[in-house]
Amino acid sequence: MENTAAERRKKKLTNYRKDASPLQRKKGVGAYMRANGALYAMAIPGVLCVLLFSYVPMYGVLIAFQKYSPAKGVFGSPWVGFEQFIKFFKSPYCERLFTNTFLLGLLTILFSFPAPIILALLLNEMRSVRLKRVTQTISYMPYFISTVVVIGLLKQLLTTNGGIVNSIREMMGFLPKDFFADPQWFRPLYILSGIWSSIGYGSILYLAAISGINPELYESAVLDGASRWQQIRHITLPCIMSTVVIQLIFAVGGIVGNDYQKILLMQSPLNYSTSDVFSTFVYREGILGGSYSYSTAVNLLTSVISVVFLLLANWFAKRAGEEALF
Repeated sequence: MENTAAERRKKKLTNYRKDASPLQRKKGVGAYMRANGALYAMAIPGVLCVLLFSYVPMYGVLIAFQKYSPAKGVFGSPWVGFEQFIKFFKSPYCERLFTNTFLLGLLTILFSFPAPIILALLLNEMRSVRLKRVTQTISYMPYFISTVVVIGLLKQLLTTNGGIVNSIREMMGFLPKDFFADPQWFRPLYILSGIWSSIGYGSILYLAAISGINPELYESAVLDGASRWQQIRHITLPCIMSTVVIQLIFAVGGIVGNDYQKILLMQSPLNYSTSDVFSTFVYREGILGGSYSYSTAVNLLTSVISVVFLLLANWFAKRAGEEALF
């Protein structure tokens, strides 16, 4: 009996060694890398690009703690500690930048974030395949239009010299209005143009998530007498919630990372009170004003805020029992 049991154990061990992966047979990082050498070789160009263009330039954040001089360089400029940060917090622009940046970020999450989800749900409910394809194509097209062209079209529509909007206003008895010079109209124009540009392309991810839902769930719901709204509420939304949460975490993490290119195109001294954000301030102070240390300190502050918001959003997602990044 003992010999039989020993033979069985030996046979089992032999089969395990045959079926096991190289990492299981030879434990260690070296064995695993040798077994997957081709995959690592394919990843080398991408890793090098990330190192050269994302990590190596990070030494430049040192100038945020210096009184930087291009002639002396990063390692020759005198250190000033947190002087640049203190200067910013004492600046008269500090409150305005925080207010405008966070308001634009919150409005984007409140209005722009749900828009692709709603569009994806509406497209999923369409029964006409041809109409669905046409609608998708039309909604995707604005994403591929340059930001410069989008703002140019918007300015042509709203111009006081023959613009469609102001022409309609004149027909209704109102005076022409320069929307881009009015600070109160900057945020609505920014949000609406962003929704128009990205709603179609942003819905692709949610349509892909919806397509992965088991059709049997809907069939069972129909047999139970569920309406279309009840199916969306109790099947579609819960099944794509993990995708929504991941995207929301990214959106919260980028709450201070407004689209500065579009803001610069829409910005003028007349609407600075609502359009001036961290990114435009950094551009104005750093590129145009030459205050490299000061602008780097402000930009580093925004990066720290983004990381904090990302970690908080990820923590709340985990606490809520949803999918998280890590």
